[in-house]
Amino acid sequence: MVHADLLSKIRTIPDFPKPGILFYDITTLLADADGLRETIDRMAADWQAKNLDCIVAIDARGFILGSALAYKLGLGMVLVRKKGKLPHKTESVSYDLEYGSAEVEVHIDALAGGKRALIVDDLLATGGTAAASIRLVQKTGGQVAGCAFVIELDGLGGRAKLGDVPIRSLLTVAG
Repeated sequence: MVHADLLSKIRTIPDFPKPGILFYDITTLLADADGLRETIDRMAADWQAKNLDCIVAIDARGFILGSALAYKLGLGMVLVRKKGKLPHKTESVSYDLEYGSAEVEVHIDALAGGKRALIVDDLLATGGTAAASIRLVQKTGGQVAGCAFVIELDGLGGRAKLGDVPIRSLLTVAG
């Protein structure tokens, strides 16, 4: 395995999407073959023995990571999307995030039968999106086995909003 410094492969953009926010842009990590491979391999190593049924990937960067992780772990993938983007009957949850509010949804039958799901996204900041995704999984009959992130912004309280759900973040940076 390549031992790349993953944080050095992530571009930071100040004042995006609004003043005072430091945006961690993982597109540069995704464009780096060794960095992407190491990211997925490290995420998979944390979860491969956890008896998972599926990956629940959060719109939109979570889709990229989630699909690669689902492939690596031999699992299917469920999409959590912004409201109005899924074609079948959905369940939705509204939430606040660091720069506004939003609503996400999932197909009502995506987690039928109590599927054990790993929720995947690129970043844990204030925890609004991940907490909403946890509620969606539970509302639709699934079980949350854990949450996996590439980056966690320490000090923004996101981890606390996720309750007792196991959380693994590859990188932790000051938020």
